[in-house]
Amino acid sequence: MMMKANNAIKWSWFMNLIVFFLHCLNGIAVESERVPAMFVFGDSLVDVGNNNYLSSIAKANYFPYGVDFAKFGPTGRFSNGKTFVDILGENLGVPYPPAFADPNTAGPAILGGVNYASAAAGILDETGQHYGQRYSLSQQVLNFETTLNQIRTLMSGRNLTEYLGKSIAVLVFGSNDYINNYLMPSVYSSSFYYSPPDFANLLLNHYTRQLLALYNLGLRKFLLPGIGPLGCIPNQRASAPPDRCVDYVNQILGTFNEGLRSLVDQLNKHPGAMFVYGNSYGSVGDILNNPGTYGKKCYMLQNFFSFTEI
Repeated sequence: MMMKANNAIKWSWFMNLIVFFLHCLNGIAVESERVPAMFVFGDSLVDVGNNNYLSSIAKANYFPYGVDFAKFGPTGRFSNGKTFVDILGENLGVPYPPAFADPNTAGPAILGGVNYASAAAGILDETGQHYGQRYSLSQQVLNFETTLNQIRTLMSGRNLTEYLGKSIAVLVFGSNDYINNYLMPSVYSSSFYYSPPDFANLLLNHYTRQLLALYNLGLRKFLLPGIGPLGCIPNQRASAPPDRCVDYVNQILGTFNEGLRSLVDQLNKHPGAMFVYGNSYGSVGDILNNPGTYGKKCYMLQNFFSFTEI
C-alpha cells in the first residue's frame, strides 16, 4: 500500500488487529513461552519479496515502494514502509520472516519463521492468474511443507512439536478472490456460476481445508484477518458516484467475513488450537469514520487505500 500520511497512518490499518492479537496472546507469549517463529501466508498486504523471484507483473521492488523503510528501501513489500506483520513480529520479538523464494532462506535462517505471501494470490488457485506467476494458498501450504522438512533436519521430536505449537501463523487471504476474480467477469467466470453467498462458501471451504492442513502439520496459533471494505478502494470507487464507496462490493464481503468468524469458532474446538479472527473491516471503517483519531482531520479515501489489491 502506498500511503501519504503521518506515522500513525503509515503503521497500517491492521494496527488494531495487532493490539487485539497481542492481547489474546497475553499469558501465552511470556518468557517461558516465547514465540520462536512467525510463518506468514497471504497476498500483497504481507508479501515481503516472493514475487521478486516469480514471472509476475505484480512486483514492488522499486521506488516509491519502500521509500520510508529505513536501511532497506524497496524489498518487494507493497508498502512505503513496514507491513503489519513486520510490526507484529517486532512486538512478538521475532525477526522479519524472510521470503520463501529468496535463495538465502535456508538453514538456521528459517528458524525465526518464513514468509510465503505472494502478491495476486488468492484462496482459489486461479485467482490473480492474469498477473502471471504467484503462490496461491494451496501452493503456500506446500511451500511450508518444504520449510518444515528443512526444519526437521535442525530439530525433531518433542522440540519440534513445541516449536511449532508456540509459533504464530498469520494468513491474509480473500481480497484477491473478489477484486481479481469474482469482480472481474471479463476475465473470470466465477460470478456466472456462483451467487455471492455461494462464492463465499466456496472460499471458506477451500480455506478450511488448507487451515486444517497447517494444523495437522503442527501449527497451533493462527491469526486470520477478514477482508477490509474493498468497495472503498480506488479501483472500485472509479465506477461509483463521487466520494462514495461501492456498497454492493462491501455487502457481498459480509458473508465471507461472517463465515470466517464462525469458522474460527469451529476450528478452536481442535485440541490445542488458538485461532483468532481479525476484524479488518471494522478497523478500516473506524479509521474512515473517525480519521481525527488517527492523526488526520480530513483524509480522502483515495489517499489511504492502495490503487488495487494484488
